[in-house]
Amino acid sequence: MHKKCIPILIIFLLLLVVACSLGAKPQDSMSLTLTPLSAAVEGTATARVSNVGGTGDQLATAVAKATARSADIYATQTARASLNSESRMATATAIAPVVAELPRYSVDPTSGEVAWMHPPVTIDLNGYQQPGYANDYGQVTAKDFVLAADITWYTYNSLSACGFMFRSDGDQNKPNGYMVFITRFASGHLAFTATVDGDISNVRTYFPKDEDNSFSWFNNATNRLAIVARGTRIDVYTNGVLIGEVDTTQPPPSSLPSPPSLEPPEGATPEQLQDYQDQIDQNSQTVNLMQAQLAEANRNYAKNKAIFSDGLLGFLGVSQSGHTICTFDNAWLFLIER
Repeated sequence: MHKKCIPILIIFLLLLVVACSLGAKPQDSMSLTLTPLSAAVEGTATARVSNVGGTGDQLATAVAKATARSADIYATQTARASLNSESRMATATAIAPVVAELPRYSVDPTSGEVAWMHPPVTIDLNGYQQPGYANDYGQVTAKDFVLAADITWYTYNSLSACGFMFRSDGDQNKPNGYMVFITRFASGHLAFTATVDGDISNVRTYFPKDEDNSFSWFNNATNRLAIVARGTRIDVYTNGVLIGEVDTTQPPPSSLPSPPSLEPPEGATPEQLQDYQDQIDQNSQTVNLMQAQLAEANRNYAKNKAIFSDGLLGFLGVSQSGHTICTFDNAWLFLIER
């Protein structure tokens, strides 16, 4: 490991795509987790895997390798079409929460279909700049989509992150793709980043508390993170509230927005007060790292504009230092068909 300080997200993405292209698990859990959804969801996955496109040969190669390991698990579209009425009713019941939630993100439930509903998964990391990746359906790609999950976190460092990666090409050495993640910095921090050939080339920074009063930065809190990707626009939500609208064709900003002040709530427990002090102590280091990352993104954007249309996706976690736990629950992927 390099001893010099390198912006954490660059290192993380380099390691993350290795997990993405090599770490997809056999898909036995699909049939064990949501039986009513199996035929419909597997048919969707089969269609996506067989129609890879948008990020070039590297994406096609990465997905082909993943598919080869588990192709025999997936049902065909024919199986989906032959569902009897009882199975169709069970499927409709299973995806009802997704159908009910989509309008919160201005998405018509009839505009696409559920690709998967994921069982709970935890990424548990310990140490300096440790990355983690998870997705039981790692070979499913997504172009225009909605991805949502309840994220419960326990982190020491304010830049340790939990979130999503998407539109990744799976390249192990010079990755291309996007990430959206949340951290506990400054009462809650949300970021969008893009990487081109292994270099960070775009970034956006938001502070959810500006719009979402329910966002909680304390350890063991749960916040719902959702992204809506349509073409070059990425909308990001926390707890059903729109936090930011990213236009991937636009360059990164010239400066960071001012972070809100960090205040302990009334009636804070001794543990929360200690947590508050730990975060205050880390503030200056966190700001310096974020400023360095933004400066690098501005330099690289002039050379490599990060515009990706399709790719692999999944859950991510990263430990800047200490112990980090990211738990994802009630997670699902909805594919928007344009």
